[in-house]
Amino acid sequence: MKLSQEEVRKIAKLARLGLTDAEVAKFSVQLSDILSHAKMLEEINTDNVEPSSQITGLKNVIFKDEINEYGYSEKLLKESPQQIHNNMIKVKNVF
Repeated sequence: MKLSQEEVRKIAKLARLGLTDAEVAKFSVQLSDILSHAKMLEEINTDNVEPSSQITGLKNVIFKDEINEYGYSEKLLKESPQQIHNNMIKVKNVF
């Protein structure tokens, strides 16, 4: 597929790229080559190929959200220089 220089200028304008005439000529050839390679993929027979989104077999690992009591809460709260309210350290507003 051959892209004209006008098509390259239009693409550059959409991408907000300012190209010189030399760059337009260069990119016209390069983009045409890229599209030609992509066009070859249409020739591949994929009738018996199942669609896949991932081939490595990796899965998301989700840990259960558990509360663990370590027995340090009261000691840590007593060490705080901040005011304690409802078993929590009271801090300044952040908003």
